[in-house]
Amino acid sequence: MNAHTPSDIVTRRAPLSSWNPETGTVSAVIAAGAGVQRWDERGRYMEFLSPTPDPVDQVPLLDGHARFSIEDMIGTVDQVSAVGGETRARLTLSRSNRKALLARDELTNGARYGVSVGYRVLEWKETTDPKTAVRSKTATRWQLVEVSLVPIPADPGAGTRSESMSGITPPAAEPVVTTPPAAVQQTATRAAVNTEIRSIARVSNLDQAWIDQQIDAEATADQARAAAFEAMQSRTAPVSGIRSTVVPGGHDSTDPEFRARTIGEALFAGLNPSHQPSEAARAYMGLSPTDVARDCLRVRGISTTGLSKAAIVERSLNTTSDFPMIMGDTMGRVLRQSYEAAPSGILQVARQTTAPDFRKRQSLMLSGFSDLEKVNEHGEFKHGNFVESGESYKIDTFGKIFGITRQAIVNDNLGAFADATRRMGQSVARFRSDAIVKVVLSNPKMSDGKTLFHADHGNLAASGGEALQTALSDARKAMRTQKGLKGEFISVTPKFLIVGPELETVAEKVVASITPATIEDVNAFSNLLLIVEPRIEDDSWFLVADPAEIDGLEYAYLEGEPGPQITTQAGFEIDGVKFRIRMDFGAGFVDWRSWYKSPKSA
Repeated sequence: MNAHTPSDIVTRRAPLSSWNPETGTVSAVIAAGAGVQRWDERGRYMEFLSPTPDPVDQVPLLDGHARFSIEDMIGTVDQVSAVGGETRARLTLSRSNRKALLARDELTNGARYGVSVGYRVLEWKETTDPKTAVRSKTATRWQLVEVSLVPIPADPGAGTRSESMSGITPPAAEPVVTTPPAAVQQTATRAAVNTEIRSIARVSNLDQAWIDQQIDAEATADQARAAAFEAMQSRTAPVSGIRSTVVPGGHDSTDPEFRARTIGEALFAGLNPSHQPSEAARAYMGLSPTDVARDCLRVRGISTTGLSKAAIVERSLNTTSDFPMIMGDTMGRVLRQSYEAAPSGILQVARQTTAPDFRKRQSLMLSGFSDLEKVNEHGEFKHGNFVESGESYKIDTFGKIFGITRQAIVNDNLGAFADATRRMGQSVARFRSDAIVKVVLSNPKMSDGKTLFHADHGNLAASGGEALQTALSDARKAMRTQKGLKGEFISVTPKFLIVGPELETVAEKVVASITPATIEDVNAFSNLLLIVEPRIEDDSWFLVADPAEIDGLEYAYLEGEPGPQITTQAGFEIDGVKFRIRMDFGAGFVDWRSWYKSPKSA
C-alpha cells in the first residue's frame, strides 16, 4: 500500500446524467472506472479508481475548480455511491448564487454540462503487467474533495480527466495500450465504452436521452456510431444563421483564438466594405452580433432553443470567452485603422523604434571615425577610435476603459460603437502627437546638462522675429557647420520647416516653388517640406533634418505591441463587454544636431 500526501488533489471528468428543475438536483457520474495514464517520479503508469470513495456527508460544488471566493461555491454534493462500476453523486444547485441560477436555466433549457471532480488518493495497490512491463495503480482508498461544473465534458482521448494537480509534467510520448488489473478490467471496459458513447453524442449533437438509450442497451462503440449516423440522417436541416465548424483551410473553428480572429474580421468587413475578408472570415460574413452570440453558445454545446435575443447575449457573455474576444478583435481593428489613418505632421520628423522593457532606453551616439593617416613604407597602421555619448528616455503605459452595453448588442447596434471606436483611435493618435510635440516644446535637458536648444549646441537663434527668409539662411548655415563629438564636420542637411498657424502663410510663400525670371528670383528654400503644427502657438519655428539620415527625435512602443492594444472582459460593473485600451509609449531626443530653433519674437 502507498499513500499520497493529502494536498495532492487530482481530477476526473464525466458528463452529467440527469436534471430535475423542481428540486435543483442532478445525478452525475463522477468516476467511470476507466484507466488513465499518469506520471510520477518513476515514469509512466496507468491509474484506476475503485468505484467506492471514502464516505463523505457533503462536499462543495464549485464553478470550474475556483476555490478562492464564496461566490465560486454554487451548490453542494452528497449521496455518493457506487452503481454498476461507476461512482455517482447528487449535485444540488444553490437558489441564490448568480452562477448557479444561470446553470439552472441552461440545464432546464437542455444544455449539457460536464463535471470535473477533485479528489485525493489516500492508498493504492500497484501491479506490473508481466507482458508489457507497464505499471498499474488502483486507488483502493480515495477521498472526494470537490465537484465542479464545467461547460464541456473531457475529451475521451485524454482519458476522461483533467491534468493532475500534483505538478508532475509528463514528457511527450506515444499512447501506451495496457491491460488493467483483472479486478477492474471488466468494469473499465464497459466504462470506456460508455465514455465513448458520450463522446459520439457530443460530436453528433445528440441529447442525453439518446445517450441513456445506448448505455441501457449496453451498446458497443460501433453500434453507437451506427445509431448516431442514423440519427443524424433523420435530423432536420440546421437553423439558418448557424455556421458549420468546418472552415476553409482545415482550421478548427471551435478554437477561441481562431474564432476571435476570423469572426472579428467578418464583423469588421461588415463595417468597412472596402476591407477584403480572408477566405476563413467569409464563412461568417453577414452575421449580426446576436448571431455571433448564438454561434458561440452552439459551439460550447449550449442550447439556445426558445431563448430571447437578450438571453442569448447574456449567456454568451457569462458562459463563453469567445464572444468578448470576438468583439474585442472587431473593435481593435477599427481602433487601429483610425489610429494609423489619423494625420500627424510631427511624425515625419521623428523616428519610430521599439523598447524591450520599461527601463530607460539608452541611445549610444558615436562620433565620426578617426581621420586616415599616411602610412610610410614599412610603417605601421595606427588604430582609430570613436568617441561615445548617450541620451535616454523611457516608455510608460497609458490607457482607458470603455464598454459596449448589452442593450446595444441586442439591438445589433455595432455601427454606433464602431464610430465611437474610430473617434477613440483618433484620440489616441492625437495623444501620441501631443506627447511628441510636448517633448520638443519642453526643451529638455540633454546628457551634457544643457537644454536641447542652446547657444552652446549651435542650434538656437539669438532672437526671434527676424524675416523668415533671412533667418532660414542663418539656420541652414548653422546646421551645415554642426560638428560631431570629435569636432569633425557632419554637414547636417535641413529638410523640414515646422511652423505654427501664426507663420503658416508667410512660410508657404517662403518655400513656394516658382519659375524664376532671373538668378536673383531663385527660391533657395523651395526644397524644404512645410509642416504646420497647431500646438505651436507663437511665431517660433524649427528647421529639421531627415530623421532617416541623422539621429534626433524618437518615439518608441513596447517591443511586440506597436500602437494601441485592446483587451476585453465580460462586464460586471458594465452590463455588456468592457474594452481596455493600453499603449506603452514614450518619446525623447537622442541628438540635438539635427534640429534648429528660432524662438518667438520679443
